[in-house]
Amino acid sequence: MEAKAIARHVRVTPRKARRMVDLIRGKKATEAVTILKFAPQAAALPVRKTLESAIANARVKADKAGEPFRENDLVVKETYVDEGVTLKRFRARAQGRAARINKRTSHITIVVAEKA
Repeated sequence: MEAKAIARHVRVTPRKARRMVDLIRGKKATEAVTILKFAPQAAALPVRKTLESAIANARVKADKAGEPFRENDLVVKETYVDEGVTLKRFRARAQGRAARINKRTSHITIVVAEKA
């Protein structure tokens, strides 16, 4: 059994979110939550929330199927970060010019599954 969670339009750049996602790929779900809880990067929070949502989705799926749920058996099977929409903003510069500022967003996807 596997469960999935997707966080869309998260206001963190995909490059920074991928650093966090690479830390937890292939690890036990409970261990991954602990790693993200103590990671100093700001991108760790939305990734951790998405992981916790995937774990909760697995719990609901197990309850519906009438199967026993063991959180310690869950493994982060698949994680990836895609680029979302980019918000374009402008900042005034010298001599009447304007410089563009890109505020990037991410789509974070996490799949957890039981150990094979």
